Amino acid sequence: MTAMLARDIADRRDSLQIRVRGRVQGVGFRPTVWRFAREYRLDGEVLNDGEGVLIRVSGPRGEIERLVERLRGEPPSLAAIEAIELSPFVGRLDEGFRIVESAAGEARTEISPDAGICAACAAEVRDPFSRRYRYPFTNCTHCGPRLTILRGIPYDRASTTMAPYPLCADCAAEYSEPADRRFHAEPIACHACGPKARLVRFDGRAVSYEQHSMLDDVDAAMSLIQKGEIVAIKALGGYQLACDATRAEAVARLRQLKRRDRKPFALMARDMDVIRKYCAVSSEEEQALRSAAAPIVLLDAPGPQYLPESVAPGMSTLGFMLPSTPLHVLLFRRMGRPVVMTSGNLSDEPQVTDDAQAAARLGTIAPFALIHDRDIANRVDDSVVRLTAGKVRVLRRARGHAPASIRLPRGFETAPQILAFGPEMKATFCLVKDGRALLSQHQGDLEDAATFDDYRKNLALFRDLFDHQPQALACDMHPEYVSGKLARERAQAQQLPLVEVQHHHAHIAACLAENGRPLNAPPVLGIALDGLGFGARTDMRGGGIWGGEFLLCDYRRFERLGTFKPVAMPGGAQASREPWRNLYAHLMAEMGWAQFAMNFGELEIFRALAGKPRATLDAIIKGGVNSPPASSCGRLFDAVAAALGICFERQAYEGEAAMRLEAMVCRKTMVEEGDELAYPLAIPNLKGSGLPYVEPVAMWNAILGDLVLRTPVGVMAARFHKGLANVLVAMALKLARRAGETGPRFETVALSGGCFHNRVLLEETTRRLEEKEFEVLTHAEVPAGDGGVALGQAAIAAAHCMDAGTTRQEGGNPCVSVFQDGS
Repeated sequence: MTAMLARDIADRRDSLQIRVRGRVQGVGFRPTVWRFAREYRLDGEVLNDGEGVLIRVSGPRGEIERLVERLRGEPPSLAAIEAIELSPFVGRLDEGFRIVESAAGEARTEISPDAGICAACAAEVRDPFSRRYRYPFTNCTHCGPRLTILRGIPYDRASTTMAPYPLCADCAAEYSEPADRRFHAEPIACHACGPKARLVRFDGRAVSYEQHSMLDDVDAAMSLIQKGEIVAIKALGGYQLACDATRAEAVARLRQLKRRDRKPFALMARDMDVIRKYCAVSSEEEQALRSAAAPIVLLDAPGPQYLPESVAPGMSTLGFMLPSTPLHVLLFRRMGRPVVMTSGNLSDEPQVTDDAQAAARLGTIAPFALIHDRDIANRVDDSVVRLTAGKVRVLRRARGHAPASIRLPRGFETAPQILAFGPEMKATFCLVKDGRALLSQHQGDLEDAATFDDYRKNLALFRDLFDHQPQALACDMHPEYVSGKLARERAQAQQLPLVEVQHHHAHIAACLAENGRPLNAPPVLGIALDGLGFGARTDMRGGGIWGGEFLLCDYRRFERLGTFKPVAMPGGAQASREPWRNLYAHLMAEMGWAQFAMNFGELEIFRALAGKPRATLDAIIKGGVNSPPASSCGRLFDAVAAALGICFERQAYEGEAAMRLEAMVCRKTMVEEGDELAYPLAIPNLKGSGLPYVEPVAMWNAILGDLVLRTPVGVMAARFHKGLANVLVAMALKLARRAGETGPRFETVALSGGCFHNRVLLEETTRRLEEKEFEVLTHAEVPAGDGGVALGQAAIAAAHCMDAGTTRQEGGNPCVSVFQDGS
C-alpha cells in the first residue's frame, strides 16, 4: 500500500517554478536544463533574469524531482549553484520544453569569471578541417571571456563588447540550437563575423606577416618573439608584453624599457612538457595550471634546464601559466621555449586596455603589437596562486576568480548591502548583497593616480552590474589611505554610516569569513603578520603602526593580547624601501652601537652600517621625528634579510627582501636540523602595559654569531623561519592560558597578513600549531595579504549594522558610525 501511494505521488502531475541562484548565467545552464527536461518529457520553459535562472515546469512530480537532483549533481562545469528554490506555479505552460528570452530585473545573479579555453575549442583551432581553424577568438559556453567583455546585466550579447559583431548564418545556427555547446554563448564568433587579429607597428609603418611567417598575423608575432623582439599583445583583460625568456638580452631590454628592476616576470609555455624542463610540478599544481581559472602558478625551479637569472632575480621559483585563450594557443603553436608574458604597462601603472593608450605607453617598449578590434570592457590582471601546506592558495585574485562571490557564514543572511573600500596597496573592494560577498579583482596600488582612476571606474561598474545600493560603507581607519578618504567623502555626501575598521582585525575577519566561521562563534586568536597597518586609535598599549599582532577577535570586536616588539622605522616610508634602515634600528634597539662595534666590528654589515648617516638616524629616532615605532613582522623580515646580505640597500618592489629571504631557505636544514639551533625569540612583557611581545635580542646575537662563523646564508634563513614559527606557537600557548580558569581562552587560531604568503612560514606555523591541538584557519580562495582586507572590512561592517538593527529584509535603524579600536 505504501509503495503504491509513493508511485501515485510520483506520477501525479504538478506545475512548479524553480529558481536557481548563483553563477548560472553564461555557463550553459539553460541548455543543460533544456536537455534534462526533454529527457524526462517535461513541459515548460527556462530563462535568465536578474536573479539567476528561472524554470517553469509541468509534469509528473517524480520526473520534476529527478530534474532538480540532476541539476544539483551535474551542473555545467563553470556553474556554481548557490540555491535551488521550488514554489507552485499556477500559470499555463505549452507542450514541450523551450528556452525563452531573458527577462530584465534587479541584478541578483553572479557573473562568471573569464574561463580558460576548453579542450574542445583548443582542438577546433588546431584542426585544419574545422571552420574555426586558427580563429583566435573561438569560445563556447564552457570557456572564454565573461567579465572582461561585460558592460551590463543580464549577461547577453547586447550587454557585451561583442554587440558590434552580428552573427553570420553558421554562428547564428549554433547560437540558436539548444543541443549545441555554443547555444547562447554570448561571445560566439568565427572568421566570417567576429573580431580580427592584426600585427601592427606602433610607429605606424606597414608590416606584412608574410615577411615572418607562412600562416597569419598571430603566427608572425611569435616569429618576431623568436627573433628576439619584444611584442605587445592585446590579451583578454589587458595588454601584455612578451619576449623569449631564454634570451637574456631580450629580458634585460624589457626590464630596462618597462622600468622593472628586479620583480619576477610571469612566464607562459606551450604545454606541461616545456614547463617541466625548468620546474618541478606536482599533480595539484598541474591541475591548477590546467584549470578554467588558468592562473600563474608559482613553481619550484630546480631544473634540469635554467632560464636567465634576470627572469626572476633571487627567486627559487618561477611563475608559469599555460595558454588560456585561443589567441595564445595559436601564438605558441610553433614555440617550444618559455616566453615572458608580463603586464603591458610601465612599472606600477595599471595594465593598458585601450589601443590608443597602448601605442602611447607601450610604443617605446615594443615596436610590434598583436592587436584586435574587440574592446576590453574591464581590466583584469592574471591571477597568481601557489601550492602551500597541501592547498592551492590565491596570492592575487583576478582573472578566473573574480567576480565569483563568497557566501557569507551562518548569521549573515540578513546583512544589509555594504560597500567596503579596501586598503591602499594591493587594493580590492567588496560588495555585500543577499548574504554574499562580491570581492573585486585585484586593482593595484592606489597611490598611483591612473590606478586610482581605474579603481573608481570599477566601483561604478560593480554598482551597476549588481544593482548595488549600499546601506553602509566600510574602510580602513588609516587617515591617509586614498580608499579611506574616498569612503569618507561618499559617506558624507550620501549621508551613509561609515564603519572604520582596524587593518589587522580586517585581515582576521577575512580569514574567518572565507572559512565559514559563523557570526556568533566564539572568538579566535588571530595572528596577523604584515608590513604595517594603522594601530587602534584609543589603544594606550602601543598604538602607532602595527604589523605583528595577536588579536582575540570575532567579527564584532577584538582585543590586542600580544604583539611584536615596537622598533623605530627611521625615515618612515623610506624604511620600507631601504632594509638597512630597519637593520640599524633593530640593532640599536637591542645592543647599541658601542656593543655592536665591540663584539661584531669585523663583520661586513658593521662596515656597511658605519658608512651610513648614523648621527642623523640616531637623532630622528631619539626625537621621534619621522621614525614611528612599528610592531611590524614585515620590517623584521627586511632587517634579517639585510643582515644576511639580501637587498641591503634597496628593495626594487614591495616585499622583495622577504621573498628573497624565503628563497634562500635551505630545505635540508629545515628537515634535518633540530629546533635547538633555531634562532630564539623570547616573550617578555612590555613595560607599563604588561602586553606580551616578541623580543628578538637573542635572535640577533645568534644571527651575528653565525655571521662571524660564516654560516651559509641558506642555513641562517632556515633557522630564522624556524625560530619565528616557534615563537608564534609559544605565544599562542601562552595567550590561551587564563589565570584561575581551567578552560583555554580560545581553541582556534586564524593566520592572516601578507607574511603568510611565505610558504615556509605558513607550513611551519600551521604544522606546529596543529601539533599543539589548535584548529588552524588559513586562506586559500582569498589572499592572505591586503588583497583580502576588503572582505574582512565588509564582514565587520555587516556585523555592526545588524547589531544596530539594519537588515536587508526589514530596513531598521541606521547603522551607527563606528570605528574598531580594540575596546
